[in-house]
Amino acid sequence: MKQFCIFLGLLSLLLLPVGCSKLPVLLNEMAGTPRQFHSRQIIVTLSENIRSQWQAINQEILDNFDVQKAGEFPLSSIKVNCLVYSVSEMVEMDEVMRRLSTDTRIELVQSNQVFPGLQAGDSRAYKSLSYGPKLIHADLVHGAVTGKGVSIAVIDTGADKEHPDLKGRVAAVHNFVDGGASFAEDRHGTAIAGVIAARANDGIGIDGIAPEARVDVYKACWYADSRSDKALCSSWTLAKAMDAAITDGSRIINLSLGGPSDELLKKLLVTANQRHIVLVAATLENSPEPGFPASLDFVIPVVSAGPNGDTVHPDWQSRQEFIAAPGLEILTTAPHDGYDFLSGSSLAAAHVSGVVALLLQQQPFLGPDRVRTVLKQTGQSKAVRKAENSPSLALVDACRALAALGAELVCP
Repeated sequence: MKQFCIFLGLLSLLLLPVGCSKLPVLLNEMAGTPRQFHSRQIIVTLSENIRSQWQAINQEILDNFDVQKAGEFPLSSIKVNCLVYSVSEMVEMDEVMRRLSTDTRIELVQSNQVFPGLQAGDSRAYKSLSYGPKLIHADLVHGAVTGKGVSIAVIDTGADKEHPDLKGRVAAVHNFVDGGASFAEDRHGTAIAGVIAARANDGIGIDGIAPEARVDVYKACWYADSRSDKALCSSWTLAKAMDAAITDGSRIINLSLGGPSDELLKKLLVTANQRHIVLVAATLENSPEPGFPASLDFVIPVVSAGPNGDTVHPDWQSRQEFIAAPGLEILTTAPHDGYDFLSGSSLAAAHVSGVVALLLQQQPFLGPDRVRTVLKQTGQSKAVRKAENSPSLALVDACRALAALGAELVCP
């Protein structure tokens, strides 16, 4: 069913780094904040079967609420069109949402929320340097599969596609952030793209998990502070990026971010899953909940492991299974031809996305359900248990997963 979306302004709650108790940041107060990250935004969806009333409803909202139009965009994958409005700070936002939700012509009312990229920041080097490919046995499979022909959508910040380890590996770039056309300074996306698809066996830098996969970068996240390691994304930018990735025919969508449940984004993710797109998401590891979209049962949730494959089960693990992958002290690509050691479940999710690309090269018609099953059944049980009754954790194993699909490999 085709729908029409209207964005009104609602204060977005910034999901802070795990363990932080600071108050939410009001992004409108920061000079140069892209309009997609302004506070006080609401999303309202209208269905196709009342298309003839769209303009009248729009005018009613303009007449009855203290709002101004801020933008408009379509989401063709779920047949949605969105209008964006800003709302006066004199308006009580909860009351606006309550009143809109009582209108029977309106199907959905939600806030335009803010999501952070889940990266812990710089780390000190381990002697083993780039240990990820070896730990998950990806180094043993590149003679047989490299992810060639598999398209991976990295929905994140931009990525420095001119980096020596990424040049020619990033096939396409798309920007959904006002003023975000330059990707050269985008650290988070550059790091994620490097883990997934950095050139292998070229005598420089690192080896990606799927070094011949097609990586398309969809910039939906932005640095509010150039000195910060935390990138922020919004419902508005993420929705546009997901829609583009779906319509472009991506086989895998990597989401190295986490935040509150979001109904519009859920609609897009459900559509992606129905179209056999494998969804991989980072998790909130030290939180009572895994975060969204990792909490969705058709998404592959990923936690980070260290150089020995050790990790600690999150509090929410008893309610949801997950996959572990290298995510601590990861050597990866950085802007301006650089390399850096970074940590976080976002890096772990990138490792899993790379492994999924290897599986899809081996069996191109593999569906998301089968991918999740293979990864869980073939994972290494190395992780530390958080409690005696905690089940063992599956550390992703590229070699064993491929062997389970019929690849002729010798695995440890």
